[in-house]
Amino acid sequence: MTSFYTTEELHSLGLKWVGDNVLLSRKCSLYSPEKISIGNNVRIDDFCILSGNITIGSHVHISAYCALYGSMGIELEDFCGISPRGMIFSATDDFGGDWLVGPVHPKYLTHVTGGKVLIKRFSQIGASSVIFPAVTVGEGAVTGAMTLVNKDLEPWTVNTGIPVNRSRPRKCGLLEKLEKFGGGTLV
Repeated sequence: MTSFYTTEELHSLGLKWVGDNVLLSRKCSLYSPEKISIGNNVRIDDFCILSGNITIGSHVHISAYCALYGSMGIELEDFCGISPRGMIFSATDDFGGDWLVGPVHPKYLTHVTGGKVLIKRFSQIGASSVIFPAVTVGEGAVTGAMTLVNKDLEPWTVNTGIPVNRSRPRKCGLLEKLEKFGGGTLV
């Protein structure tokens, strides 16, 4: 037995969709797997949590100890990655003091807000970075380690800080390589 599920086991997990060449750690926790879609050539490492409405494109790597809380939706497009301990939240409680906080309370006593998180293709989320709800990470944007992303990130930028600030533009030479060698449709 390997540390990743076999193809047969993957298809028995009840996922909404699972592509080819998927490596999903047996130590990954899936909540509401019927709402989770995984594309081709995806690797999800140990101790990750995937919960809620999550769509993962192709050629995606999610490193160890990442958490994706997708009650209001999370989408990772093709060629994305999340470095170790990255967290993505599509919803958040109201911590202002007028409401109870947490999933154990009746809904009428809580105030949960948020929105879909979209990580566009060729983006990379740095180690221990946190993505807040209703954020779009533009194509090719990256975050440095421990970045708090509370707003949309422009395409092809390097972003760091708490809260996030744009550091500099990012080169996009990889697009030329994909066009030359794979036409952007790697198998």
